[in-house]
Amino acid sequence: MKLVPLALLTALLTGCATVPPLDYTYSARSQSDRVKYIVLHYTVSDLPRSIKTLTQDEVSSHYLLGDGDTPVVYVLVDESRQANHAGLSSWKIYNQLNSASIGIEIVNPGYRETPEGRVYAPFKPAQIDRLIPLLKDIVARHNIKPENILGHSDIAPQRKQDPGPAFPWKRLADAGLIVWPDAGQVAARMPAFEAMPPETLWFQKKLAQHGYAVPQNGELDQATVNVLVAFQSKYRPARFDGYPDAETAAVLDVLTAPGVVAAPIPESTAAPEGH
Repeated sequence: MKLVPLALLTALLTGCATVPPLDYTYSARSQSDRVKYIVLHYTVSDLPRSIKTLTQDEVSSHYLLGDGDTPVVYVLVDESRQANHAGLSSWKIYNQLNSASIGIEIVNPGYRETPEGRVYAPFKPAQIDRLIPLLKDIVARHNIKPENILGHSDIAPQRKQDPGPAFPWKRLADAGLIVWPDAGQVAARMPAFEAMPPETLWFQKKLAQHGYAVPQNGELDQATVNVLVAFQSKYRPARFDGYPDAETAAVLDVLTAPGVVAAPIPESTAAPEGH
């Protein structure tokens, strides 16, 4: 009687181990890379605590960029796997961006509150020198579009501020990685917007066209202000109060104009050490 269950178990195990042959003759035309976005963050802590948080807690990222004199790029999660860095998030037609993105955390203390207001810590130039080649390498391998290199505040403006207004997005634009508004076109549009400021709904529609999840109610509510703050922090960091002024309208209008593209990426796409 004892031999019957053993025989059945052996048969079941043998069946499970037998994989039918797979035919790779055909490949579907309609397919794309899983990775469509890169999301940049700051850690709000020093390097040791950042490593501990990103390796031992529930939050994680694919890469961690240190803050030493020669910053090290730490690989914490393989790009083939999902890291939990984005949380509740949205950009264009995608929600929950963890599954479609690569997360890069940059060691930076974030901000501190002062009597004069919130002050954001600058990023070390050496960090950006290391970040740009890493971004170029990821972009080249996954064919990521310039408009899909984002900050955490872009995809979660109601709850996140990072990488904040001190992050030098213009350096990424100068490297051909992201779209940037042409200063001449912005200046040309400003007089019309100063003479006749757009209604709130105009801003909401343009922000949504750009990619943000934003209310479409025509009201300058807190949710809309938060999105404007995120947008201004990125493209006009000198003033990011969430007020929909003429300069913000001009920048937004330029960025949402048909055919806006980033400069071509230079040929060198070598990955930094540690990648």
